Amino acid sequence: MEEEQKGFKVTDKRGVFGDREDIDPNKDRTGEERTCEEKAEEEVFTRVLNFSTFILSLTTSALVSLGELPDPLSKEKVANLPLAQQTISIIEILKEKTAGNLTEDEDRLMDSVLYDLHMKYVQSACR
Repeated sequence: MEEEQKGFKVTDKRGVFGDREDIDPNKDRTGEERTCEEKAEEEVFTRVLNFSTFILSLTTSALVSLGELPDPLSKEKVANLPLAQQTISIIEILKEKTAGNLTEDEDRLMDSVLYDLHMKYVQSACR
């Protein structure tokens, strides 16, 4: 007598794409129905990150630390000069370590950013 095998079937209903091309979690959703997290994630992956945007990001951090821009979380302008000096020093180190490897525009950006940050640091320190 043959023994009947009893088994089970696993169906993944999490909406993971896998090999199935017929499943699309955004199929019936318009742009307005997407969550803010989905929109932000899409924006992060479409944005280009290069050396210049990295330097500008560090510059923005230094400006927040100098009290020139409001803190993104507290929305207040508060100076933290040691942190500003540390960020400026990081940009100076990057300039030194990348010497000869930057494009003309990147080199000009570094010079301009460092000059502006040094001037703003002096102004903030004298207040």
